[in-house]
Amino acid sequence: MNVMKKDILPQQLRAARALIDWTREDLASASGLTVRTLARIESSQTIPRQTTLEALAKALETAGIEFISENGGGPGVRLSRRLDGK
Repeated sequence: MNVMKKDILPQQLRAARALIDWTREDLASASGLTVRTLARIESSQTIPRQTTLEALAKALETAGIEFISENGGGPGVRLSRRLDGK
């Protein structure tokens, strides 16, 4: 299993995009990355630099994603707030 820095897995990135209905293009634009780079990260072809991972996390967290660390149940993602503002 390919674990990224700060314990964010490629699977978490894919799940986070799905939760907020973002394409790779959406996340690439929001994080300042290329779609190709994002695809390589999500498919475990590369482990991103810390600055890249921070840009991804910031973009997703701003969009309402919360990363859940390994805590006995395994790492994951969830919505940190309702997207409709309520």
